[in-house]
Amino acid sequence: MLSIPLLDLRRGFAEIEEEVLSGFKEVFVTQKVLNGKNLLSFEEEFARYIGTKYALGCACGTDALIMALLACGVGRGDEVLLQANAFIADFEAIHWVGAEPVFVEVDPKTFGPDLSDLQKKITPRTKALLLVHMYGDPADMDEILEICDRFGITLIEDASHAHGAEYKGRKVGSFGRVACFSCGPVKNLNALGDAGVITTNDDEIAYKIKYLRVHGQVEKNHSYFPGFNSRLDELQAIILRAKLKTLDAKNEKRREIANRYREGLSDIPELFVHPAPPPYKKSVYHRFVIGTEKRDELVRYLKEKGIGTGYYYPIPLHKQKAYLEAYGKAWHLPQAEKLARELVAIPMYPELTDEEIDYIIQAIRSFFGKG
Repeated sequence: MLSIPLLDLRRGFAEIEEEVLSGFKEVFVTQKVLNGKNLLSFEEEFARYIGTKYALGCACGTDALIMALLACGVGRGDEVLLQANAFIADFEAIHWVGAEPVFVEVDPKTFGPDLSDLQKKITPRTKALLLVHMYGDPADMDEILEICDRFGITLIEDASHAHGAEYKGRKVGSFGRVACFSCGPVKNLNALGDAGVITTNDDEIAYKIKYLRVHGQVEKNHSYFPGFNSRLDELQAIILRAKLKTLDAKNEKRREIANRYREGLSDIPELFVHPAPPPYKKSVYHRFVIGTEKRDELVRYLKEKGIGTGYYYPIPLHKQKAYLEAYGKAWHLPQAEKLARELVAIPMYPELTDEEIDYIIQAIRSFFGKG
């Protein structure tokens, strides 16, 4: 029996070990641990990669979301549209800037917002759409941009699952007024700890975020506005620079694995399989999800076979205790609740071997009597 974790962070480090340790040694010698050449270089390289004028490193993806909302002027009295299957950090960011989340039904073909429901939720108080590219699948950007333009809504992308994903040849993270990326340990572009990046083409947004992350100190000891302590340090920047070089190749490997999974599982009627995107979209499959009414039984079976799984996310945002205690509003979002009940992620990382992929497929098939 094989043992295959949902994610194995140990795999793939050897290929960057020499570069990373060499960079670390220089930092240890110079003690230039903040605002050094590696941060500057990473920001330039990531902006070039995404296709934006600016990229600004910060301490984590949650900080990126909060600072992006603030920089866009979102605050008390505003409403922010958000699909209900997102991570809790998206809700938290909206809450902490003083705005109110308005939850949108989920489209199971894209895992993004249901665009018909989204338009129904727009009110005169709607200030922004916080759009999450779930599981690495790009959202329907043409339609979303048209809606935002028509109603005067600020588009903020959460691309934390989608480093390198593309829509019609353009990188996710370059569509909104501002975009946020987590680069935490489990992400496609991952540091060895918390890390985040914000991208934008907007000079005003870039200025605000550049100083929000350092207590609003436009000049040393002179805080022009209240800010945060949210810096991307040199050690994490070294790791991200090394991993950015191979990101496209590793994302391509994820797409190959996703195709293998679909080929091996698509004939099981009781199983929902992560849909293939249309040709003009490139998913990066941060997660590969399958769905069944027998999810918990399947998870137990796969565990017995040595296969790791994960739920992303088992409680939709409108059902979270944190939301209910703060706002107490009930929402009717049956599709989001169905996905939360039935979806499970199976192992998806570039270092999976052919033997492991085949083993996972066969185990799932056996559970459904297709062995």
